[in-house]
Amino acid sequence: MTAQKALSLNVPDVATLLSAYMPFLNRGGIFIPTLTPYAMGQQVFLLLTLPGESQRRSVTGQVAWVSPEGVSGQRIAGIGMHFSPQDSSVRERIETLLAGQLDGAAPSFTL
Repeated sequence: MTAQKALSLNVPDVATLLSAYMPFLNRGGIFIPTLTPYAMGQQVFLLLTLPGESQRRSVTGQVAWVSPEGVSGQRIAGIGMHFSPQDSSVRERIETLLAGQLDGAAPSFTL
């Protein structure tokens, strides 16, 4: 089994959060810019700071999306992390911050 990786992500504003959030995953997820290679399904530990908050949240999950370095178009290299079932409060907080904006189909880091 591959060792768990630790990452940190500070989301500065709601617009960036909207681009990084992955609501199409059943437990939600978030895109994390990184040049480090990850494998699909690899477990990830994330320290996440949401807009307007100073406290970092500990989030665990699995890699569900990979955009490798050199990805075509205007995409950013990184991974999409699918939140674990015990991190539903993080998903709920993100969706509260994005209330009314998730249906707008804004450009995202993944799709």
